[in-house]
Amino acid sequence: MADETQNAAQQQLQVKVPDDLQAGVYANAVSVNVNSNEVVVDFGYLVPNRPSPLIEVVSRVNMNQRTAESFMKVLTGALEDFKKKSAAQPKDGGMTLPENA
Repeated sequence: MADETQNAAQQQLQVKVPDDLQAGVYANAVSVNVNSNEVVVDFGYLVPNRPSPLIEVVSRVNMNQRTAESFMKVLTGALEDFKKKSAAQPKDGGMTLPENA
């Protein structure tokens, strides 16, 4: 049983994004609601230049708490990796000059 669990953990999953979702959606706002059974994440678009602010929800994701905790770890790790890579890049627009130039 333990070997099956280890093999399942080591197995890489393939993700298929349907054609109609390939482009994704843009969101500049997020709302998270949690109850004893689930976590609901609303991604929204804050519409600019309105007399009263309005956020239009562009996507809603419902998940259980275990999945939400896993998502949080994966997102945190990805952001930390990105920050490390960004910090290692030159700040002059990404161009490097030859040493003898």
